[in-house]
Amino acid sequence: MGLFDFAKDIGSKLFKKDVDAAAKITEYISANNPGIDDLSVIFKDGIATIIGATDSAEAAQKVVLMAGNTQGVTEVVPKIQINDVETDVVAALEPGNVEYYVIQSGDSLSKIAKKYYQNAMEYPRIFEANKEVIKDPDLIYPGQKIRIPLD
Repeated sequence: MGLFDFAKDIGSKLFKKDVDAAAKITEYISANNPGIDDLSVIFKDGIATIIGATDSAEAAQKVVLMAGNTQGVTEVVPKIQINDVETDVVAALEPGNVEYYVIQSGDSLSKIAKKYYQNAMEYPRIFEANKEVIKDPDLIYPGQKIRIPLD
């Protein structure tokens, strides 16, 4: 499962009908906006297309995760202009200093921190990198996709 693929039945339940999906996903992202300007969402057949502009590749990564960690979304297509990047959007969304991780049953942020940083007490670093998709560090769920910042 790559960055742009998600589990359809996992995540926040924002909409009941596909006709409401684009508006509800846009509303959700706007309420927790990590820095996307001119945001709009198109939704069809489980695919959320995110349109906007930002000065930060990190903001674009977070918006992809916010949309993708929504029930009913199976794929996110980023149509985001990243102003500080002179390469294509896909390369900017999958940099070498970030890894994407799908939470497994039995995981905790401290367990994930131990795996990536060899120190369970580094879990706040993971939480801070994912505040838009994780509201409480004790409430994560299997199938949720998160960012792991690397050194």
